[in-house]
Amino acid sequence: MLNARDALMESSPEHLPGQAAPSEEAPAEQPFERQGRRPLAIKTEDVHRIYKIRKQKNSKGEPEKTLVALNGVSLEVEQGELFGLLGPNGAGKTTLIKILTTLLAPSSGVCYVDGLDVIKQANEVRRRISMVSGGETSGYGILTVRENLWMFSQFYGVSSKDANQRIREMLRVVEMEDKLNARVSGLSTGQRQRMNFCRGFITDPSVVFLDEPTLGLDINAARIVRRFTREWMQQNPGRTVLLTTHYMAEADELCDRIAIIDHGVVLACDTPANLKRLLQKQPVFEVLAAGLSERALEPLGRAPGIVCVTGEVQEGGSAYKLKFILQDEGAIGAVVSALGEQHGNILSLQKNEPTLEDVFVALVGRSLTAEDHEASS
Repeated sequence: MLNARDALMESSPEHLPGQAAPSEEAPAEQPFERQGRRPLAIKTEDVHRIYKIRKQKNSKGEPEKTLVALNGVSLEVEQGELFGLLGPNGAGKTTLIKILTTLLAPSSGVCYVDGLDVIKQANEVRRRISMVSGGETSGYGILTVRENLWMFSQFYGVSSKDANQRIREMLRVVEMEDKLNARVSGLSTGQRQRMNFCRGFITDPSVVFLDEPTLGLDINAARIVRRFTREWMQQNPGRTVLLTTHYMAEADELCDRIAIIDHGVVLACDTPANLKRLLQKQPVFEVLAAGLSERALEPLGRAPGIVCVTGEVQEGGSAYKLKFILQDEGAIGAVVSALGEQHGNILSLQKNEPTLEDVFVALVGRSLTAEDHEASS
C-alpha cells in the first residue's frame, strides 16, 4: 500500500511551501524587511528541542533517554498573517509556542519574534506579545473582571485611560458588558475563558499567540472569538496571530497559511486551499456502512489502491462513516470488495472534495477527531 505521507511529499516542492530554506545569512534588524514582501513577524531557523528523560545513567551504564520534541523546525510568518499550527497531541506545538513566547529555550537553532531574538532579547519580546490559552483559569477570584483586566494592562504599561476604554470595548465584543464589576469567582468557566481572551488584546500586542482559544466554549462564544480575531487583524494590518486549534473548520476559516507538524517535524506549510490541492490527484470517497466492527479498519486500509482510511461510529452505533483516500478512482472497486469481505453493508457512497482534515489524515495518519475520542474514552 502506498504511504499517504510519502505520496504527498512527492507532490511537494523541494522546500515545503512557505517554509524557509536554510540560510547562512545573519538575521536583519527588526523588522525583517524583505524586498517586495511583508516583513517577518516570526522566524525560526532549524529549531530543535530535546528533553532528557533520565538525569543519571542507570546501573547498567546505559545512556540517559531523551525525547525529541522539535526536530529542525524552520518557519516564516509574515506581519499581518493569521498563521495556523496544526498537529496531534505531542506533535511539538506547545513546545514551539513556549519557545516563541520566551518560556523555554531551544536546544539549538534560533527564533525571532517581531525581529527580536527570543533568547538574547527576551524582555523586549515579552513587551510586544500576548498569549491566550483555551481552558486557562487565569484571574484572581477576589477581584472583579475590570480589576483583573486593568491589573494585567498595567504590567504592560498601558495608561489607565486607554486600559479602561479597551476593557469596556473588549467586554462588549465578548458580550460580557454586564460582568464588568462582577467578581471573577462568580463567573462560569466559559465567562472566565472569554475574560481571558479579552486579556490577550487589551495590551495592543504586535504578535498574539492563541493556543486553542475556543476550547470548551459554546458555539456562540466560539463564533464571537473567531469573528473578533479576524476583525482585529483587519483593523490592525501590522499585527500577527499564531493560532493552534483542534478544530479543522476553524483553521480553514481563519488561517491565511497553515503548518502541519508531527513528531517535531513540519510536514507541510501552505494556504488551506493549496494544502487541499495536494490531494486533488487522490480522490476521497465517503461510505456509510453497517455491519462492521472496529477491527475492520485495519484490513480495509490494506486493500490495494487505498492510501488510507478513517472511520467513526455514527450516533446509535448501528453504522460506520468511513472516509477513503484512494490512489485513483479505479480503486473504488477494491473498497467495495474489501467492505464485503468484512461483512459490511454499504448504505451510501459518495465522492467528496478533499478537506483540510483529509490532508491532515494523509500526512499524520490519523484525525484529530479520532484523537479527541480516544482522549475522552
